[in-house]
Amino acid sequence: MNTILALALVLLVMMFIVGGKQGLSNFFALTVNALLMILVVILMASGFNPIIVAIIFGLIILASTIFLSTSQLSVAGPAFVSSLLIMTLLVGLILLTMTLSQTAGFGPEDSEALEGFSVYIGVSFPHVLIATTLLGTLGAIAEAAIAVAAGMNEIKDQASDAGIKQMGHEIIGTALNTLFFGFFGGFSSLFIWFASLRYPFSQVINNKIFVGELLQVLISVIAVILTVPMTTWVVTTRHAHRRKE
Repeated sequence: MNTILALALVLLVMMFIVGGKQGLSNFFALTVNALLMILVVILMASGFNPIIVAIIFGLIILASTIFLSTSQLSVAGPAFVSSLLIMTLLVGLILLTMTLSQTAGFGPEDSEALEGFSVYIGVSFPHVLIATTLLGTLGAIAEAAIAVAAGMNEIKDQASDAGIKQMGHEIIGTALNTLFFGFFGGFSSLFIWFASLRYPFSQVINNKIFVGELLQVLISVIAVILTVPMTTWVVTTRHAHRRKE
């Protein structure tokens, strides 16, 4: 038994112990999303437009993540609608930001790892960057949307504006910390590289790899911040419509 399979089994057992049937559903959603991401990579490598592939599979991944993460349609429905709206806004923002930033492809730090390999593989690296940035934001969007929708569904009409605002602040704060530590942990080796080679700050802030990843994190932060009021608006509108009926 290899390490990955052993850890997957441990994760499955722990999710069942803690979450019961819902934990198994969440594990199934994780497995589905992992298979979808593998399929995304295969399609991109086969010559399909990465942006179109990311948009189509992004919708599927959002649906599987949200609807398999909760059994309450009153939570999943508004969360999915708000996530779709945010994803639509992000497509335009990502296209503009990544096109102007010119951070696609590899930097000088990748030269040693790429030595002996050909980069002429028939894939547009700017398109891949846009696609990966979009797909990278989906988890944060879905998490924030579900948290807001679930919280508002519990309190319903008893919620005050101050209470809703406080809940939004807490969700945003938690998400921001998660994104920051994920970015720092993933790029700690690059930071050590910069420090060991005594890169000046001006060179670090203009480094292609660093700037590209930092932009992805900032876009994810923007996505989370927009998701909170968007989900609040969707849930509030839904409740108001149901009261009129």
